[in-house]
Amino acid sequence: MPVSFETLLAFAMASFLLIIIPGPTVITVVTQAFVHGRRVALASVLGVGLGDLGAATLSVIGVGALLATSAAVFTAVKWLGAGYLIYLGIRMWRSRAPSPAFDAVHDTPSDASSSRLRLMREAFLVTLFNPKGIIFFVAFLPQFIETSRAFAPQAAMLVATFVLIAMANIYGYILLANRARDAIARPGVLRVITRSGGAMLVMAGVTTLLTNRA
Repeated sequence: MPVSFETLLAFAMASFLLIIIPGPTVITVVTQAFVHGRRVALASVLGVGLGDLGAATLSVIGVGALLATSAAVFTAVKWLGAGYLIYLGIRMWRSRAPSPAFDAVHDTPSDASSSRLRLMREAFLVTLFNPKGIIFFVAFLPQFIETSRAFAPQAAMLVATFVLIAMANIYGYILLANRARDAIARPGVLRVITRSGGAMLVMAGVTTLLTNRA
């Protein structure tokens, strides 16, 4: 086993405590679940997993260190991430929030497939375009690397553990949002929720613009 059981358990617990705190990714996915329901929004789980995998991989190969030391690179990535969050927020605010009954009757297979791909892409980009996330891996991962063992297998196992926990966390949020959606089932309320999610994403984008590397 590349990582000792004790180290893996400690890493998993620390990761869970950090991941469970809602951020832009959770806001995006929960709003998607309210608007589209679990059937389509589950694609976001894969998007989040791929985004975290990408961020962790970039940190392992040294991009995280570059972001931490280069103000220009950090600013460029920060603006990309913030711009995408603001774009998603505005689009959510302006989007129509259909009722669950309408979705179930009128969604065609091609519509559902298109929605899944779009939601997966949105979740992936929101998760990946977060410079703080990449820097987090640079600061967090080494604390659980044992110098007496080979680095690559340890990093691979820890990254895989983090990604699985992140996907499970997002899946839990989707289940909660879907239950609330079924209980509400009113277009007016769903519209308010959608616009609230959009506003929070815009705020998250503005907050990202104001963040520093430290």
